[in-house]
Parts: sequence; structure tokens; C-alpha cells
Amino acid sequence: MEKYNQPLLIVLFVLLSSFTIYKTRENNKPTLWLIGDSTVRNGTYDRGDGGLWGWGHFIHELFDTTKISIQNKAFGGTSSLSFVTGGFWEKVRPNIKKGDYVLIQFGHNDGNPTTLKGNGDDSTMVTNPKTQKSVMAHSFGYNIRKYIDETKAMGGIPIVLSLVPRNIWKDGKVDRVGAEYVAIDKEVATQKGVDFIDLNKIIADHYDELGEAKVMADYFTVKDHTHTIEAGAKFNAACVVEGLRGLKKQPFKKYLLN
Repeated sequence: MEKYNQPLLIVLFVLLSSFTIYKTRENNKPTLWLIGDSTVRNGTYDRGDGGLWGWGHFIHELFDTTKISIQNKAFGGTSSLSFVTGGFWEKVRPNIKKGDYVLIQFGHNDGNPTTLKGNGDDSTMVTNPKTQKSVMAHSFGYNIRKYIDETKAMGGIPIVLSLVPRNIWKDGKVDRVGAEYVAIDKEVATQKGVDFIDLNKIIADHYDELGEAKVMADYFTVKDHTHTIEAGAKFNAACVVEGLRGLKKQPFKKYLLN
């Protein structure tokens, strides 16, 4: 029996070794974590309901995923606070390992009493209008700083992104929506010494070049001025990569395709 068992053992050993090497390579790859709202990951299950998609669904197509993993953990309807209180951040934070990157994009759902204005350290108890429950509210800047600090504590590298613009136009120019959030994102990133990508400006500048008619026809539906269809989500993903390529130390150069 030994002459038959020995080849089988060799095959099993080779297969086990290959699997172990594969898993080691996978574990050694950095991960790019995405956190944010529905403009990053649309809907509860990211299935393109209504033909609408977030840019995070397609961004992996622009990366060499043999060198870096992409984890889109954004969740529709979340603000910079509710992403924490809803338990979504805690599904990401403990899994961040040294050398991972975390892209942080909030703002669209922060215009309510649960997010205080500005970048201060003040806090107050407020009633969440959706749940009618009391919650401790902090400033938008405080919330973004929390993600930065906790990412760094895990050995990760945080990058702050401003919110994407909506398909709202005035005098032939797209509205740079949420200017106050863009300013706070930039201020916080400077305070914390982390990279900031003004995604709002990058996308809006391109929209202005393309014109209202083309942007409307190619990237949105007439029923929704915030969430993009597939082509719009892919366009926004390319704009994110444009921002990543523009970072001074070019940390993503070895991970990006083309």
C-alpha cells in the first residue's frame, strides 16, 4: 500500500504548500478600505438597485488586485457619526493592519442635528430625527479626526476625500455642493498631517468641461441628482484614482494599472 500512498501524500503536501503560500501572499498584501455613504457604495447590498452605483463598486478595476486588496465598506445613508453608531466602522477598524490605507468620504448626510458645524471639540446630546433616540453629537471635523486617529492607531494610513458633487447646475457650472465640508476636510487633513484629495473639485472641474447636457445624459437619471448610474460611478472612480496619482509621495503608483 505504501507505494500508492506516497505519491498521494506528495500531491497533498504540494497542494497544502501552495495554499499556504497563496494565503501568506494574500495576508501580506495591503488593503485599501473605503468608508463613506451611498455615493461610495449605493444601497444596502451594493446591487445597483434602480441602476444606481457608488464609485467604490468599480474602483478595483483600476488597481492590480494581485498587489492590493480593495474592501468597500461604505454604507448608504450614513453620516460621519452614524457610520460609527450604526456599527459599520467597528466592522472595519479591528481589521486594519499596518500598511493598509483607508479612504474616508463623508458629508452628504451630515446636514442634520447629529453632526455639529465646524471642526471643534464641543459635543452635545441631541435627538436623532430618524430614530428619535438621544445621541452624543460632535462636530464634522471631530468625527473625521476620529477616523484618522483610529486608523493610525491600527497602523493604517488614512486619506481624506471631500464629498462628490451633485448634478445641480447654475449658469452653466455644476454646484460645488457642501463647500463647508470640503473646507473642514482639508483643515482636518492639514492638522493631522494626512493626505487630502479634493474629489469634489476634481469631479466638478471635469463636469464643467463636459457640460450639463452630457453629464446628465451619461452619468445620471432625471430622478436622482446625487447617485450616479454605472458610467457615472466609473467616471468618479477614475477621478478618485486621479487624486491618488496626484499625491506627493505617490504611494499608489505600484498598485495602479496603466
